[in-house]
Amino acid sequence: MAYNGIQANGLYGQQQLVPGDFVSGEQYRYALANFRIAHEKVESQRKQLEEQERQVAQLRERIATLEGDDDQSRWQKIGEKAGGSSVDDFSIKNTASQLEKQINRWAAEVVRLPPAPLEEVYDALLEDILNGEQPPALDPQPMVVQNLLRHIMSEMISEGVINCLIVTNSQEANLHVTRIHEHIFDRDPTVASVWRRQTFTAAVENCSTEMTGLIISEHMPSLEQLLLDNLKAMHDILNSAYSFSRMLHGSKSTTSGMGDAFYRAFVPELSVVLSPRQVELVKRCVRSERNEVCRVGACVFPGLVKVTQIEGQQNVVRKAHVVCECALSSRNV
Repeated sequence: MAYNGIQANGLYGQQQLVPGDFVSGEQYRYALANFRIAHEKVESQRKQLEEQERQVAQLRERIATLEGDDDQSRWQKIGEKAGGSSVDDFSIKNTASQLEKQINRWAAEVVRLPPAPLEEVYDALLEDILNGEQPPALDPQPMVVQNLLRHIMSEMISEGVINCLIVTNSQEANLHVTRIHEHIFDRDPTVASVWRRQTFTAAVENCSTEMTGLIISEHMPSLEQLLLDNLKAMHDILNSAYSFSRMLHGSKSTTSGMGDAFYRAFVPELSVVLSPRQVELVKRCVRSERNEVCRVGACVFPGLVKVTQIEGQQNVVRKAHVVCECALSSRNV
């Protein structure tokens, strides 16, 4: 038997050096000590991984219990969806497009059969949208009024429906639920995700007439007085927006490696400079093509961001659809 270049003859036999490389006893003991340290570190890491796996398994069991779902199949489905486009993403895009068309039809009908002179409708729109701020230099033409109607409806859907978690027909209760979710999300996004989805399983199927009436009164008090004969169409739009909101907040997040995320809507303010990262023009803007400054004339449908807790990250998943000022004022030159 040979040890590091040393030949041993028997248990107590005479030892002879053999040709070749050999190390000193000090080097051998040093190597052996380092090997022992490395082995201990590997063993420590193995135990840490086992502990992490145990904690993850416990977390999955807790989430499965809260959701009432089969743990293994649910996590398998999530793994299949991670890293690619999901059916939910397609549903969001399709439903948003249908809602946008519904809003446009409503606005076009109001302009076609105005309940009052367009100048009055225009003044009421600016009063509700700007709240006394300096109005844009636009004439109350039919195209302008129609797009401003789409703008104020987008604002109402954004702040009154999507960004407020509606689970009951009580406005006070819904505001309380929204604050609870914000508090939970700040502390633990995963728990917030489970809590939000579980809450929406018990949400109302449709908003009551009283609930949609409160939303309309809050966001367009001046315009509401002119559109009393048009309230049913507005209620229908808000119920469609609520179905869209339930799909956004009640579905599972498909954000891979970023923790939980939830959707929020946004509407660019009038006259702000166009931001290519946040808006998509529905009409051609020659000024933008020339790299000249142009501003928002009206937002015809809100954008969507996916909010995560990682460094407050917000990813725009659907840009807001807007008409620029020059296109809205027919000065697109």
